[in-house]
Amino acid sequence: QVQLVESGGGLVQAGGSLRLSCAASGRTFSNYAMGWFRQAIGKEREFVAGLSRGGGSTYCADSVKGRFAISGDNFKNTVYLQMNSLKPEDTAVYYCAAYRGVVNLPRSQYDYDYWGRGTQVTVSS
Repeated sequence: QVQLVESGGGLVQAGGSLRLSCAASGRTFSNYAMGWFRQAIGKEREFVAGLSRGGGSTYCADSVKGRFAISGDNFKNTVYLQMNSLKPEDTAVYYCAAYRGVVNLPRSQYDYDYWGRGTQVTVSS
C-alpha cells in the first residue's frame, strides 16, 4: 500500500510560481512511476507530468511543457511539480499518483494505482 500526500497549493497571480510536493510512504521511486494530474471544475482529470520508475525519465503534457517540471527526491520519498508562468487556466485540484505497472510513463489516470487527496491551485488573472 502506498500513501500519497500533496501540499503546496494555494492562490497565486497569473505569471507567478508554485511548487507542489507529494510525500510518499515506502520506497516509492524504485517501485513505482509517479504522475501529477489535475482536475478543473466541470472537466475530466488530465495528465500533467510523469516521472518514470527510478526517476530517469520525465514527461510533461503539451499544455504545460516549458512551464512545469516534475522531479523526485529519493531520500525524502517526495515528488515535486514546479509550476512557473502560471495561467488562470491552470486552476484545478492537483493530484499525485503512483503506478506499479511496466509502462514507462503512463498518461492515463486509469493506469495509476494509488492517489493522493489533492491540493487546490488557483491562479487569478
